[in-house]
Amino acid sequence: MDRNLIFRRVLLPQIRNIEEPEEWQHFYYTQVLYYYGYNMYREDGVETNKPRIIIFSGKGGVGKTTAAAATALCCARQGLKTIVISVDIAHSLADAFQREIDLHDRNRGKSVRIADNLWMQEVDIQEELEKHWGEVSKYLAALLGASGMADTLAEELAIIPGMEDVVSLLYINQYYREKTFDVIVVDCAPTGESLRFVSMPSTLEWYIKKVFKLERNLMRVTRPIAKKLTDIPLPEDSYFAALQDLFLKLDGVDDVLLDRDITSVRLVTNAEKMVVRETQRAFMYFCLYGLVVDAIIVNRLFPRDLQDDYFKDWISTQQRSLEEINRIFDPIPLRKVPMLQDEVVGTDMLLKMGQIMYENLDPAALLYRESPYSVEQNNGNYALKIKLPFITKDYVDLMTEDGNLVVRIGSFKRHVFLPRVLSGRKPGRASLEDNVLTISFSQEQGDYE
Repeated sequence: MDRNLIFRRVLLPQIRNIEEPEEWQHFYYTQVLYYYGYNMYREDGVETNKPRIIIFSGKGGVGKTTAAAATALCCARQGLKTIVISVDIAHSLADAFQREIDLHDRNRGKSVRIADNLWMQEVDIQEELEKHWGEVSKYLAALLGASGMADTLAEELAIIPGMEDVVSLLYINQYYREKTFDVIVVDCAPTGESLRFVSMPSTLEWYIKKVFKLERNLMRVTRPIAKKLTDIPLPEDSYFAALQDLFLKLDGVDDVLLDRDITSVRLVTNAEKMVVRETQRAFMYFCLYGLVVDAIIVNRLFPRDLQDDYFKDWISTQQRSLEEINRIFDPIPLRKVPMLQDEVVGTDMLLKMGQIMYENLDPAALLYRESPYSVEQNNGNYALKIKLPFITKDYVDLMTEDGNLVVRIGSFKRHVFLPRVLSGRKPGRASLEDNVLTISFSQEQGDYE
């Protein structure tokens, strides 16, 4: 058996069962790693045993939740302390694991242990409001109430879109910083909401850096005068303090999501034309936001040897779509999961799906490493390269805002915070070739083409 699997399945669980203080557990852990040839530190002294984050996304109904749950279960079976978090407001993780609970019981949004080394969490925004959004939701409810809206309705509408994403990011950042888990599996909402989820850190960073201080200082000056002129509620300084505290708790999560040694995305799809198109768009946008897609999981494939006239056309359609998926996403690993004999619920069926999905692969490993971003230097000039598949230059808009580069594709916009080596330079000519957007940076201003 592979030494890595021996360590995870046999030694790691035994170390965690030692009734000793955490520092002694850490000592035993490092000694076993050393004995088995693993070094927790690079030559420069930087620790490398970072928690792993795997994000599952895809069109609604393709099997994201079952794929995420199956992956988490397989990681836990290897001895890795694992949590699977549902970001989708329509949670179904508990149903996937067949937990015997009431229909609307979400354990108040807290994590719950469901097996050895395995926890699940379904974020409950109502429970999190007071904890993280107290002052913000209070002001929004007051603002809506001032328009004549009933108090109860105002409180409901004060839950603005994106709050669930921010709360989920708070937990991910906390678990990562505290190294609570070895693997964090994220079950995202359908594609559009998933993209909002991964774009939230950069959006908040842009707001805090460019708008927040101006708004806060402006309110400090104008609030005393404005209160005499209008009955419309104005945000108190506690509102801005709450936003700042929230941002501090999220600090660093953007770097974590963009670190290709830590985070990767796995896109779940079906072998159907409309679903494949959605997967293409998702892949393109994840590349735009700088995340590595390390696997495409094609779910619910009919067996090719199925002898049935009713399914004959379905099988042919799936095979054509499968060939297209291979062509489109090559060289990203493709994991094929057949239509199983029964619905995938409960640990037995989830484990069966996971074993088919990964075969002899490590489910926690990074299956593909190509970075969507790179910076190249040539004769003193720099070029920023962004991988943008399935796009022509007619659909790409480039602009600068306050010294930052903005890339817009359709309704999605990405603020690219440039590395220090490029921040003092002006973006010049740009070209799109072989699915790679190349933007040159020099001392002279150029035009986009």
